[in-house]
Amino acid sequence: MPVNKQSKTKSKKAGDGAPGAAKTRRSTKAKIAGKPKGDGTRTVAQGAAGPPTAADKAKAAAARAASLKAVVINALDDMKALEIKVLDVRGLTDVADTMVIASGTSDRHVRSVAQKLVEKTKAAGFRPHGVEGQQDSDWVLIDLNEMIVHVMLPRVREFYGLEKLWDMTQPKRAARA
Repeated sequence: MPVNKQSKTKSKKAGDGAPGAAKTRRSTKAKIAGKPKGDGTRTVAQGAAGPPTAADKAKAAAARAASLKAVVINALDDMKALEIKVLDVRGLTDVADTMVIASGTSDRHVRSVAQKLVEKTKAAGFRPHGVEGQQDSDWVLIDLNEMIVHVMLPRVREFYGLEKLWDMTQPKRAARA
């Protein structure tokens, strides 16, 4: 039987499974996973900050509501909506925090104002929960979760009188209670 006399020692390269190479890969994975080193403490980059507090959540919600309000008002103004009125309905209903009422000059104008409002709110990252009334376009309601927007013809707005129903300023609320 012939004996194969190749040398049994090979030069070990980084990718050949050398022990040093495996350690390097493991330590890289440990760093990526955010595992603590040494004493077990984590740095801020590794997630030392705790969960957000109630105050942080309230600030974020207020900033989000202000941003949504600005987007809605700008969209209505850009489309030349008439008599834009913003009502704070927080103490009156759990359905929404803010209600916006605006008018259009014709059914086509009401429809286009509503469509543009939906487009701009989606572009700003606020997805509408629902849109009702686009077929008839006398009154289009857009539900933006914490805000409800009504776009209607002036005759419909006058007939239903939503401002009178929902406009409860502080003196009116005190008198009603």
